[in-house]
Amino acid sequence: MGKSPKLAQVSHLPSAPKLLRHCLISESAGLEKSISTTLLLQEGQSNGIKCKVFAGTWNVGGAAPPDDLDLTDWLDNEGGSCCDIYVLGFQEIVPLNVRNVLGPKKRSAAMKWGSLIADALNNRGRRGGGEDECGDEDAFGCVVSKQMVGIFVSVWARSGLRRHVRHPGVSCVGAGVLGLLGNKGAVTVRFVLQATSFCFVCCHLASGSGRGDVQRRNADAGNILSRTRFHCRRCRAAAAAAPELPRKILDHDRVVLLGDLNYRVAMDDGEARELVRARKWGMLLENDELLLELSTRGRRFDGWREGLVTFAPTYKYHRGSDQLFWRPDATAAARARCRHQEQHRAPAWCDRILWRGKGMTQTLYESCGGYRLSDHRPVRAVFHAVCDVVEELMEGVEDS
Repeated sequence: MGKSPKLAQVSHLPSAPKLLRHCLISESAGLEKSISTTLLLQEGQSNGIKCKVFAGTWNVGGAAPPDDLDLTDWLDNEGGSCCDIYVLGFQEIVPLNVRNVLGPKKRSAAMKWGSLIADALNNRGRRGGGEDECGDEDAFGCVVSKQMVGIFVSVWARSGLRRHVRHPGVSCVGAGVLGLLGNKGAVTVRFVLQATSFCFVCCHLASGSGRGDVQRRNADAGNILSRTRFHCRRCRAAAAAAPELPRKILDHDRVVLLGDLNYRVAMDDGEARELVRARKWGMLLENDELLLELSTRGRRFDGWREGLVTFAPTYKYHRGSDQLFWRPDATAAARARCRHQEQHRAPAWCDRILWRGKGMTQTLYESCGGYRLSDHRPVRAVFHAVCDVVEELMEGVEDS
């Protein structure tokens, strides 16, 4: 008999016995259906598996999604590009008016977005069918979702992986009106995969491009990081049997911060107009407020990382088109007549994805220009994350 394709793939590698042992661990855990986790080990990782994680953010501007909105292109889950875990963060799924901020939560919008995510991940809609096109192991199910006013986060995992995603938790921090209400702030979700903790912070920070607005955004980010707490409600027996779970954002092993961070481009208006007219995004990006925060030691985002920004600004567009709302050729008189000064601010990369923690490698970071529902463009990132294997599983394989 010939070698099976999987064993043949492993046998030619220098450390085949070690890789094969971890391949068996992965298969016993129900991960063998995942292409990304079949690879299992990175060099120097003796007790780890590799998981492919998708993180996406989109400010939908309070617009209700049409029934036929297809998120497949954004999630990039066709063919062999499918990830193991998807974390989707939205802002403004409802208009940020007084009724929605102070009144009862409107769950219908979150339910609609959740349904669209399920359809896209399980390959429904494009084929016109209502049943999952995926097999049982490849189907995706929701691990945890949470809404705070307009901020909504939803975490999805492949069925073969879901039973190893443990201790899901959520925490909400309002940073809007009075520094407390939920029109701005963050919804943070966390979970433990095997023996590694993940935390995803979906933010909507203070808007504006005037004097002091950068400091307001920095203050919002600081409040979110310091005030977010996960409260573990476990019985004493469970607490004794499992290690203490992280309670703060930065206590987790792998952390991703995403959302409408609202950082703008700080430069002279006339110079900005010339760069926008010539579509010289790289030169415009040199004056990006967030990049300054990331590159300066001791600032609010010290220790965080961001992939190379190679895409066009994500804000502000005319809804339903690819035309930037800001007109580089507008005269001073036209700008003076405009009732809304924000309409004449320079385009900006408001929507971003940052991360921190060892064992994570970003392989994709881009915006998706095909979605015109909002005045923002969605952004996505893909990470390869190494997860420590649960010791009990290791011992079971070694003893067999």
